[in-house]
Amino acid sequence: LFQSGVQYLVFKASSMLRASIAPPRPKEVPILPSLDYEKLKKDLIEGSDRLKTLLLQALRWRLTRSLPGEQRETVLQAYIGNDLLGRYSTQQKTVLLLLRSPNEIVRQYMARLINAFASLVEGRIYLSHIPVLLKILMETLRKEEKDSLTWENVLVCLQKLSLRRSQQTIMIADDLIGWLTDELQDSDCLSDYTLVYYAALLMNLCLRTKGKKKCAENAKLVLKVLTDLLGHENHEIRPYVNGALYSILSIPSVRQEAKEMSVEEILHCYNKEKNQDFNRQIEFIIKQLNSAEEEGPESDDEDEEDDNDEDLLETDLYREELLQPEHGELSGESLLTTEYLGIMTNMAKAKRRSTPLPQSNGDGPLQRPVTPSSHRDLTTGMERSFPLSQYNSRPPTRSGSRPSTDSSLRHIHLASVCHWVDGGYTTAFTSKPKIPRTPDTLISPSSAQHDRRLALQPKFSQSGPQQSNRPSSASFAGRGGN
Repeated sequence: LFQSGVQYLVFKASSMLRASIAPPRPKEVPILPSLDYEKLKKDLIEGSDRLKTLLLQALRWRLTRSLPGEQRETVLQAYIGNDLLGRYSTQQKTVLLLLRSPNEIVRQYMARLINAFASLVEGRIYLSHIPVLLKILMETLRKEEKDSLTWENVLVCLQKLSLRRSQQTIMIADDLIGWLTDELQDSDCLSDYTLVYYAALLMNLCLRTKGKKKCAENAKLVLKVLTDLLGHENHEIRPYVNGALYSILSIPSVRQEAKEMSVEEILHCYNKEKNQDFNRQIEFIIKQLNSAEEEGPESDDEDEEDDNDEDLLETDLYREELLQPEHGELSGESLLTTEYLGIMTNMAKAKRRSTPLPQSNGDGPLQRPVTPSSHRDLTTGMERSFPLSQYNSRPPTRSGSRPSTDSSLRHIHLASVCHWVDGGYTTAFTSKPKIPRTPDTLISPSSAQHDRRLALQPKFSQSGPQQSNRPSSASFAGRGGN
């Protein structure tokens, strides 16, 4: 009997051991129910503003809250396959035109849905084939109240679309470079969040031959704006400013203008910092400034379509929604599956090519399009703030030229943003690297219950120049006009 008991215990122990080391069975990912997209599009165009907003919210949630991988790809392919935004529509009214709605909440939720599309590779491809899209986005950027959620989502969406050459070409032709340059002249009036995306968008456009030539038309102003930005206390913009400077200095006429403005002396003021990687960046720019090479090859003739082949979806699971369902009102997935359930279909989809992230080993400035906060693996923690008021509060700056935020600000942790710490430049920039990813925005639920608008608060380098000794092109060659 004792022997039998021992054998039983040994058997049980060995069974438990085998179970503990056995590979877990893969969990089946549920496919979300199909929807009636014709009815959805009809109600998005003809329904009440309340219904439009609820549907836009539900459609965005279905995409952003889906599980990464097969489930999310299936949702996106259903949106694209059913032409949710009207790429192939011959109708005068399409869902996309909700960006022109007189209702601010409808415009905001439309912008947030488009930004979700732009956050995914296949979504960017889909958006890039809608001819009227960029016209509407740039129109909204220029007309919408700055720092509203609508405006911020449009700006971020444009930045993500600027990864694609076809979209860069349209932006350059619409003189977005000139508009950005004008906006950046008074950087102290910009929130840090806006400033980072402005700088990154400008850099992406300056990497194109057409963009460089556009800058050359007003080289003095562009050079002054970029050299002033080098002294900004927000060091997150430095990679983009450096990349833009390096790029436009490949044009001989811009180099000549830079020499007349004593730009080299300005740059030397910055290559004495403790951050050796930043110093090397400045040295590359100085070498470019003093080179005798003629203009490089016409990049606009290249067939390659730049895109980082990475999804850039920000997590908005805990982002506060201005729209809250009333008692007994359907919203989110319940609204979709109760009122818009379609016939279940299995959509075949070709597997998207996966491109590995770059293993960069160069020190030169950025030479391929990127999105802010795209260098996820090199980031440190950073905080974002949500003012309770939607419009009347902005992050403070070194000059105090915009109102300081008050005790209503809530701080939240951002796990991955574009924060280049000491040594961060070691990832950047061989001549043709592929593009890293952009960040997930991780927001604590407790903060999201009270906060309404997003702004960055960067961590600043201790070695950064102070305002009192911040060099400017004006100190060497006058302010340089329009």
